This record gives sequence, structure tokens and C-alpha cells, in this order.
Amino acid sequence: MSKVQEKNKAQELRRQGWGIKDIAVQLSVSKGSVSAWCQEIVLTKKQQDNLRKKQVAAGHAGRIRGANVNKQKRLDTIHNLRVVAKEEITTLSKRELLLLGIGLYWGEGLKSRSGGASLINSDPDLLVLGKRWFEQCLGVNPEDFRPYVYISESHKKRAPEIILYWSTLLNIPQKHFKGPFYTTKKNKKQFENHDSYFGVLALRVQKGTYLKYRIQELISACRH
Repeated sequence: MSKVQEKNKAQELRRQGWGIKDIAVQLSVSKGSVSAWCQEIVLTKKQQDNLRKKQVAAGHAGRIRGANVNKQKRLDTIHNLRVVAKEEITTLSKRELLLLGIGLYWGEGLKSRSGGASLINSDPDLLVLGKRWFEQCLGVNPEDFRPYVYISESHKKRAPEIILYWSTLLNIPQKHFKGPFYTTKKNKKQFENHDSYFGVLALRVQKGTYLKYRIQELISACRH
């Protein structure tokens, strides 16, 4: 196609309401050339509005593509770090598990004068690891766990579901659970994680006062 033909075609497309960039792509010419050829052509208001809507839509699509690219980069990074972490950690020895559990209890365990041994948190993975620590490092009988569950009153209707969740996760019979105990503050706002909220669990050991003293001395030994 000659330059004259390109110019005529560009002007024809412009009169139809095409954007400068789209015309340049269609004819495989520069935007500067199209702009110069079409500078005297005035678009109707409807054509201008259509072009603006198209630009907004294209910008939104571009942002979505960018967000998806960034999300995939993040997922790839997490996957790679997970592989490295598994190579670094491998299998925990009993001593490593003991020390890890001491750290968990130091941060999240009951340390008051009253009450027995109890590890308190809302993180399922932490509590699963804590139960393993109690059993394998401190010799707690699985039958001696008496968990307490604390949930917001706004989740009262979900109480059976929440108890079942913790019972299944920790492999502790539901009859061994205490509560749930309800917090009085109600949230007016409906959060997106409403159905994935399972409250706070106190992984309590019955008659665990002696055990708590033992844990406290283990913590004390780590201080020195």
C-alpha cells in the first residue's frame, strides 16, 4: 500500500471513530503519521465518548493483567521458598521439637499461677504442632486434652460447626471440649472470612498444674 493509500485509509478509519493508536496498528504505520494525516478530522461527541470508554476499559484490562502477573510471581516465589524450606528443615528431632514447643508456649501458653498447662491461639497449624509437642516431648496422654473454645457471639449459630472443626483437626473427641465461651462484643460489619472464622482455642491439659510448672522451668532454663 502506497503512502497516499495509507493516508486515505487512515482518514477513512478516523471518520468512522477509530483511535489513532488502533489505526496505526491496523496499517502498520507510526502513530505520528496517523496523527498528522488525521489532525483536521473532528470526531463527533458520540465517537469521542466511545473512544474514552474504550481507553478506560483497556486501562482496566491492563491493570488486571498486571495484577495477575504480580500474583503469579508471588506464588512462584512462595513455591520456591517452600521447596528450600523443606530442604533446610527436613525432619525435626525430638530435641528440636522440644525447643520449638518451649518457644511456642513461652509466647502463647498460660503462665499464670492459677490453672493448668494450656496453649492458646487461633492458628490451626500452631495448635496441631503444640499438641504434637505435648504428646511426644512431654508425654501427655491424648485422653487428657480438655480444649476450651472462645468465639464471638456473632458466630453463635456456627458453634457446632466450630467445635467439629477443632475436634477433627486435633483428633480430640467433641465430648472433651469445654464451651464454646462467647465474647460479648458483636461486630456490625460482615467480614469476608465469616465462614472461615473458628475463634480461639485453648489447648488445655486436665490436671496439668504439675505439667505447667515443668514447662515454666524449661522456659527458665532457656533464659540462662
